[in-house]
Amino acid sequence: MKVMMVLGFLCVCVLIAVGYQAFQQEFTIRRLRSQITSTTEQVKAKEDEIVKAKLKIQHLNDELTPLNKKRDELVKKKEEFTKASGESEKSLNTCQKEKTDSEKKKTEATEALEKQKIDHKAEEEKTQVEVQNLQKQILDRDAKICEFVDTDKEEGRKLCEGKKAAR
Repeated sequence: MKVMMVLGFLCVCVLIAVGYQAFQQEFTIRRLRSQITSTTEQVKAKEDEIVKAKLKIQHLNDELTPLNKKRDELVKKKEEFTKASGESEKSLNTCQKEKTDSEKKKTEATEALEKQKIDHKAEEEKTQVEVQNLQKQILDRDAKICEFVDTDKEEGRKLCEGKKAAR
């Protein structure tokens, strides 16, 4: 009987230990289920946030696409303006060089013209002096001829009329 009691006691102890373990497992299972439920809710909330973020990113990308196109157009325009500015600068430099060359040629031509005018004036004065000398020589010659011409005749008087007075 003692053995039965010990065996009964052992059975009760094993039963208590198994009950305790079952209770502990059940409590752990409930705790894990509640954690799974809360974690699932958190995951769903995070997934919803991710979906919202993706939608917002998509929306921003949709808004960004025309802006990117506009930026590309502006970059192209800038490049065109830069290229046109460079070409204009080249053209301006070429024109300024041509202007400088033209001004040099104009100055040289003006100087040559002034020199030619001075030379022409000097030549004209020289020619004028020669003409006056020749006229004087002719008058002197005519006067000498008139000294020998017979003034009694009409032809002689006509020929020497002005010559004697000029002398």
